[in-house]
Amino acid sequence: MAARLTDRQKKKIIADYVQLGSYNAAAKLNGVSNHTVKKVVSEAPETSKKLQQKKRQNTADILAYMDSTKGDVCEVLGICLAALKNPDKYAKSTPREIATTMAILIDKYTAHIGDNIADDQSEDALSKSLRELGEGLESDGD
Repeated sequence: MAARLTDRQKKKIIADYVQLGSYNAAAKLNGVSNHTVKKVVSEAPETSKKLQQKKRQNTADILAYMDSTKGDVCEVLGICLAALKNPDKYAKSTPREIATTMAILIDKYTAHIGDNIADDQSEDALSKSLRELGEGLESDGD
């Protein structure tokens, strides 16, 4: 006969299920079957609801905190960008370090704007210069 789960184990299983959103994932994490997770979750609907509410509240709290510190983050980013703009840094850097820095900046910058630009909108200067550079590299390979 299988061992009985303690209240603590059941609460952890429910919490893991709420966090992961998957019976299978919660089962693997807790060393039980997915059937056991389904049973534990279905037997404690109030606990599950409370945990889901707590998760939503935690998400809202994090987003509020991020919004409240936006100015500080922008200030730090400004300091970092100013340091990156220093030509002396590049004179002392290897091509690999420079390429890595460029790739990170381009990836992070374009990750959030690429999907939002309509085809009929004009390109910004960075996008245009990168596209032209890419076209130039393609034509050199011909």
